[in-house]
Amino acid sequence: MNELKLGLPKGSLEEATIELFEKAGWLIKPKSRNYFPEIDDPELACSICRPQEMSRYVESGMLDAGITGKDWTMENKSDTLLVSNLVYSKVSRKPTRWVIAVKGDSDITCLEDLEGKKISTELVNVSKQFFADKNISVDIEFSWGATEAKVVSGLVDAIVEVTETESTIRAHGLRIIYELMESNTQFIANKEAWNDPWKREKIENIALMLQGSLKAERIVGLKMNVPEDKLEDIIKLLPSLNAPTVAHLYNTKWMSVETVVSSDIVRDIIPKLTKGGAEGIIEYQLSKVI
Repeated sequence: MNELKLGLPKGSLEEATIELFEKAGWLIKPKSRNYFPEIDDPELACSICRPQEMSRYVESGMLDAGITGKDWTMENKSDTLLVSNLVYSKVSRKPTRWVIAVKGDSDITCLEDLEGKKISTELVNVSKQFFADKNISVDIEFSWGATEAKVVSGLVDAIVEVTETESTIRAHGLRIIYELMESNTQFIANKEAWNDPWKREKIENIALMLQGSLKAERIVGLKMNVPEDKLEDIIKLLPSLNAPTVAHLYNTKWMSVETVVSSDIVRDIIPKLTKGGAEGIIEYQLSKVI
């Protein structure tokens, strides 16, 4: 039987990734102290590894495909193929950001003030290239973690750190002086695996279902009954992917109208629909939008 070796990210993205795969149709069961979780698909063999190392494993062929961050693919300068961008996390639906931060009371206010200063980060290669392009000479050292504490204690003058909400940055009394780059989760593939017809189709199918599940998180279904003479007014209020579905209710002058809309606008649109004459409005969650 054909088998695809799939890498899943360990750490902050692990739980969110397993939840996303479940929504997409794959049940993954992690094992305690084991890096090879069970999955209900005999064509997949899963491994869990750090996102920082994922692209190297995919490039080498130890894995056929994997999920990691754009930042770590750039850091490792990995020769892998981008299959799909996947923006998701347990915290927000926005890309993460790598920022340059200093102590709140630091005299450093701009990039030029970092000339000759010491900077700590996990993203060493990307940071070195950034400052070289800016022609600013800095001393960059690798951080094994607790990066914020290093600038608070005075071990370094600044840090290059990843953030989603800036809460950890603010909690340490730090101040952001520059946004280095945005990063998002990516589904990447080994180039040789991509050239294998069976593996490529399997990878593309996984990407399709993951994207469908992510898209469904931001969209809900709306279904309602509308008097026939109010139909056109209600239709004008309804955005949809293509056009709403409209059908006659049996033996009445009422219509059944169904559509999908962004979850962000539901709170505003339902009162308008009610005022326009719609009744029996139902909002329901979607599992996938393909």
